[in-house]
Amino acid sequence: MTKNGPAKGKNKDQQPETTKENILDVTAIEPKLKHPTIFAKFDELKPGASLTIHNDHDPKPLYYQLLGERGDIFTWEYLKQGPQLWEIKITKRSEGEADETLGEIAAKDLRKAEVFKKYGLDFCCGGKKTVREACEEKGLDVTKIEQELQNSDKSSFTARPLPYNDWNLDFLADYIVNTHHSYVKKTIPDIRTYSEKVARVHGSRHPELLEINKLAQEVCDEMSEHMVKEEVVLFPYVKHIVSSKNQAHQKFDSLDTVKEPIDIAVTEHELVGGNMDKIRDISHNYQLPEDACASYSYLFKTLDEFENDLHIHVHLENNILFPKAIALEKN
Repeated sequence: MTKNGPAKGKNKDQQPETTKENILDVTAIEPKLKHPTIFAKFDELKPGASLTIHNDHDPKPLYYQLLGERGDIFTWEYLKQGPQLWEIKITKRSEGEADETLGEIAAKDLRKAEVFKKYGLDFCCGGKKTVREACEEKGLDVTKIEQELQNSDKSSFTARPLPYNDWNLDFLADYIVNTHHSYVKKTIPDIRTYSEKVARVHGSRHPELLEINKLAQEVCDEMSEHMVKEEVVLFPYVKHIVSSKNQAHQKFDSLDTVKEPIDIAVTEHELVGGNMDKIRDISHNYQLPEDACASYSYLFKTLDEFENDLHIHVHLENNILFPKAIALEKN
């Protein structure tokens, strides 16, 4: 700084001011002062306010340092990603604002579930974890996952998903029965037949098929009983709640609260989901051996498709239908 005012041009010993839009040019700060300056600016933010930093490289280490020293009180959004300039918007959470769970994110936009599936993050049965918690469990780079989530709805080639989260609960329950229950009922006989057949024919050379058959038969048994309970007890009760929303509440004779059958259904989802996870693991992501016959190939293809349908099926119930039904009953 000169006698008459600030010197022109960059000075590495200076700490540049943020602009009125709250943008901080990190490249103009002496290296040893970069993180302390950013932390100071972040600490000055009011809840809900943002700081955008400009840098000449990906400041990923800053993310982890900020998370470690300040905790889960911010969101991190890439606005621009190189090659010469990186722009990151850091927003301090409002008081009481919690990080969204995998299930909540998928409920708002099912396209983001494709990112979760890509990295093996369970958004249906394990949908109550946050992205950070799920990534930490699997040793994944959370900044990379969040970056892909931010970009998942920007591709012009990605079809917009059905607005499940906007549907009335009685309509959603009917959709689950007509779409997913119908698919499961149609597919179960093939899974039963071909898993037993392939295990019998190829089990001596590929003993993992014996375990796959056992798990697949359990899945078929569990889903068959599970869907009956939903269609006969749970879904009719959900429709009862919807129909009585603007009327005097009447109780089902057999139920005190919708949460009772929901808790059972969630437990059954976890059992089936766990078995399907084991099948995928044992089969090495449905990798076919060189001596696989047509039945072997059809079984693995069918199990893969069944699991993909199950993810959406369970997601619609665990993350949308069930929590909304519980909330509606309380109101």
